[in-house]
Amino acid sequence: MTVRRKAAAFTALGVAPLALTALVASPAAAHGSMTDPVSRVAGCYAEGPESPKSAACKAAVAASGVQAFYDWNAVNIANAAGNSKQLIPDGKLCSAGNDKYKGLDLARADWPASKLSSGSHTFRYKGTAPHKGSFELYVTKDGYDPSKPLKWSDLEASPFLKVTDPKMENGDYVFNGTVPKKSGRHLIYSVWQRSDSPEAFYTCSDVVFGQDTGSAGGAGAGTAEPSASAPSEKEIAAGAGKSTVHHNHSAAPTATPTEAANQPEANGASSPTAAAPGAGTAGAENLAETGGSSATSYLTIGGSAALAIGAAVLFSTLRRRAVPSGGRHSR
Repeated sequence: MTVRRKAAAFTALGVAPLALTALVASPAAAHGSMTDPVSRVAGCYAEGPESPKSAACKAAVAASGVQAFYDWNAVNIANAAGNSKQLIPDGKLCSAGNDKYKGLDLARADWPASKLSSGSHTFRYKGTAPHKGSFELYVTKDGYDPSKPLKWSDLEASPFLKVTDPKMENGDYVFNGTVPKKSGRHLIYSVWQRSDSPEAFYTCSDVVFGQDTGSAGGAGAGTAEPSASAPSEKEIAAGAGKSTVHHNHSAAPTATPTEAANQPEANGASSPTAAAPGAGTAGAENLAETGGSSATSYLTIGGSAALAIGAAVLFSTLRRRAVPSGGRHSR
């Protein structure tokens, strides 16, 4: 075998596994959803994607399919970068314009709802893969009609609550805010914009002010609203095996096409000293502290690329040494 062929074989052997490593070590996105008040997607997941109980969740599953609800914590835009209003069209706020979750955009007045009162409230947002970032919460304007597609103009112009890097308790982001005075059925819209990535997450939580919610009945005067329930830790664990969403940031199996389309681009990890309050939650792998170890995957890819380049340079050097001034290859 010539020196050139040996060098080529060395390069191929070196680059192939490195390229495979780059493909396998794809970054996983952060994930989560509002659980107090309960988001539509979390509530329908809690009912059971295979056999939802409420009419609204049955319709949502029929429109989107069961997988969307096993992937209940991934209603996102990978490259939102603070441009949510420009990227999400009217009528698709609850799905964030993602066709996978189109069932969440169904305009109907019987979505299971959480009872909410004006004044101080403690909000909870399940962070199945926590990260640093800010939460903005909007409420619908007076006169909101849930039987019509939700538009940006249906929300109050400014968020009634904005919080950055809230504390975590038992896997939940927990933060307090003052809910504006409202009555009847409304909707709380949340935007979770990561600060360590352009990725953002979205939820629609149906709420009822000044009226009871119950497990039965429908919307309407004199009737109890169907109530929403957040998924328990046991229910979350039970459905994890059917989810296509990665809940950690270590090297993971190659993402499915749907998930790959929603992966964020890493903008670099934050300093470990800039820890979010309460970041050391069990199972979170200190992701809130590091600002996102998804960058590790990109470092792996970058390292692989560097080694591949080094192998190519070695090949080129050997090739030059193997060719004498007369232009004939030595054997």
